[in-house]
This record gives sequence, structure tokens and C-alpha cells, in this order.
Amino acid sequence: MGSPEFAVPALDALIEARFEIRLVVTQPDRRAGRGRRLEETAVKQAAKAHRLPVIDFGRGDAGAVTEQVLAQEPTAVVVVAFGHILKEPLLSAPPLGCINVHASLLPRWRGVSPIQFAIMHGDAWSGVTIMHMDAGVDTGPILAQRAVPILPDETAGELAEKLSGQGADLLVHTLRSLEANKVVAHPQNDEGAVYAPKLTRSLAPIRWDRSVTVVHNQIRGLQPYPGSTSFLGEQLVKIIQAQPFSYRTESVIAGTILGLEKEGICVACGEGILMVTGLQRPGGKPLSAAQFRQGYEIQPGDVFHS
Repeated sequence: MGSPEFAVPALDALIEARFEIRLVVTQPDRRAGRGRRLEETAVKQAAKAHRLPVIDFGRGDAGAVTEQVLAQEPTAVVVVAFGHILKEPLLSAPPLGCINVHASLLPRWRGVSPIQFAIMHGDAWSGVTIMHMDAGVDTGPILAQRAVPILPDETAGELAEKLSGQGADLLVHTLRSLEANKVVAHPQNDEGAVYAPKLTRSLAPIRWDRSVTVVHNQIRGLQPYPGSTSFLGEQLVKIIQAQPFSYRTESVIAGTILGLEKEGICVACGEGILMVTGLQRPGGKPLSAAQFRQGYEIQPGDVFHS
């Protein structure tokens, strides 16, 4: 059971490891893009490519889907970024349980956006957790974990790609150990729990009055979605790439452009200076700072504001 690109490596790994996959369940097709065309989830596309039976799980489908899953008499149900909370009788039916691959070191960053919130909060480490699902949200007993460092300039998209591969590998090892009865589940420590809610566009505006480190982490954590935005004059732009330039604080309004370097645009933060190296206009292509300046006149003293 899974939906986005993050879940595809897990499906591929199960197939490569020769597990018998009797059914794939995913989110319904949704309209996307400028043409509002119906698009299948990445998992549905992968399942079809492997000629696996696949069904949708939309609103109001819980009972029917549960019946179809239970009819397969699964030894285990694997859940990766599925998008629905499972309930009884499905949770307790498989002999090996419902097994979830979660992109954090639980109990830190339970919820739907663990990768983004880990980066935005400046975490040095992330990782993957394999757990037995229960009726709560990412609260089940832990079966296995693997820590992964977060690189200083790594974006959420880049970290997600790395964690999806690590999660797929650890999933296969954990399922083999479960089959051999060699896994001891450990309950989570709720005292260390932190929740990562659903991402919304309300997170996008950059607050330049924060420190350069916090602004940099926001840009990394919200790339590629929903992105970090700011106005330059009347023009709304998405800042897609940046790096700390200096930790020296200037006596100017936060968001002020201090200089135009070959590599990027230097912008004053509440503490420190950020070099903006990649920007994107609404509906436009990603541009380097140099490319952006060719089509938009920028001068020192101009101010980014949100």
C-alpha cells in the first residue's frame, strides 16, 4: 500500500527479493498540471509496469478495500507513504502485521512531513524506521531503524530520494527477519515524540528577520514543495537554492540586497547574510541567479519582502 515516488523503491525491492505481491493499493488518480489531466500515482504506474493487480483507495472505499485485501490472505501488509490511516480489522489480520516504512528516526517526526520538518529544524540526522502499525499515527512498536546524516546543503527532495532507497533495503531485511522470528519489537518512547504536520503553502513566505541558518533551512526543507517565496518589488519569486554567505549582521532592513556576486545575490537576514543562487518565477523555469538577473533588473538596496 503506497502512493508517491517515495514508495516505488520499496515495491521494486520486494519484487527483486521475490516476495509474492498479491495486491497493490494506492490513492485514486488525481488531476494535476496546467491541463488538469488525470494522473496515476507513481506506485500505480510501477505496479502496472510489473503487471501487478492494483486498486484505488479513495474516500468511502475503506470497507470494500479492506475486504479485497483480506481476501488475499496476506502474511503481511506493507505500507509506505500511503496517505490513509489503516483501521481494524485490517491492522490485526496479517500474521506478521501491517509493516510501515517511515522516513524519520521515530518517535521524532511522526506525521506526514518528517523529511521537511527535520531539515527546517536543523536536524543533523534523519533516517528510516520500520514499525508495526497500530491504531495511532506512527506510534507503533519499532522493528528496525537506520540513521542517515543530513548534509549541510541537502534539500527535502534529495533527502527523500536517499531515504526511500535506505527504507526499501531495510524493509526487505526486516521482513526476512520477521519470517525467521528474529525480530524483537520495541515500544516507542512518547516523551521524545515530535509531530510533523501536512505541508501547506502558508509555510512558503520567507521571514528575512530570522537568522541566515533558519532561512537557509526553510529553503532546503521546502524544496521542491511547496517552495519558499518572497516578493521583489511586485514580483513574486520562489527561491529554490541558497547558501549562507556570512554570519556577520548588517545594520539594514532584513531582506535588503547587499551585493551582487558572480555566484549569487547577497541578502541580509536578521542575523547573517544569505547568498541566493537559484530562483524561479511563477510558471517559469528554475534559473540561476545570473540567469534571473538577465531578465530582471536588480540593484543593491532593493528589498525582498514577504
